[in-house]
Formats: sequence, structure tokens, C-alpha cells
Amino acid sequence: MPAILGDSGNGIAFVVSAGLVYEIIAFTCSSPQTAELNIKAREETLMKWVHLGQGLSALEIGIAVAVDRVSKGKNHTGAIVLGGAFAMASAEAFYIYARYSGLAKPGVPTEQHGEVGEFEFNG
Repeated sequence: MPAILGDSGNGIAFVVSAGLVYEIIAFTCSSPQTAELNIKAREETLMKWVHLGQGLSALEIGIAVAVDRVSKGKNHTGAIVLGGAFAMASAEAFYIYARYSGLAKPGVPTEQHGEVGEFEFNG
């Protein structure tokens, strides 16, 4: 294993790759799953929040591109934009599918909503 990680920068690449796997698993198991289970209560606002998150993501990607363009060394603009666009499209697809699945075959919700201002968590 030391031979694999011996080159300069490989430790960072290793940590980024491992962190990405953990982040993807957390993303796919948490939010879309919760949206699917609670779609009856969340349907009207679900995509609003997904799209607000995508707008914030686009801003962050734009800042990363701007910083990359003025930095010395190799330019990574294409990879930054491609990675961001891929993640945004994936999120859109996951949430659309969560909505579809929740409406097609509702499961047991993890939340119960009553009157305005009332909230009960069934976790």
C-alpha cells in the first residue's frame, strides 16, 4: 500500500475519494429516503428546496471556477463544472424518483403532521 500512496498528492486524493463515498452514501440514504417516506407532507415544497440547494451549489461552483482561473498552475475549470453539473443532475433525479416512489407506493411515514405549528417525530 505505501507504494500506491507514495507519490506527492496521493494522500489528498485518497482522502477525497474516501470522503466522496461517505458523502454519496449519506446523501442517497438520508434525504431522498426521508422524502419518499414522508412525501404526502413534503410533496408541495420538496423540489423548491432541492432547487434552492442547486442554486447555492451553482454559486459555489462559480466561485470555485473563478478561484481556479486566477490561481497559478493547472486549470481545473472543466472538471469543477462537470463534477458540479453531474451532482446537481443526480440530485434532481434522486428526488424526482423519491417523489414518484413515495406517491406510487407509500410506506410508513417517519413524521406525523397535525395542526399548523404542531410536529411529532416518530424516529
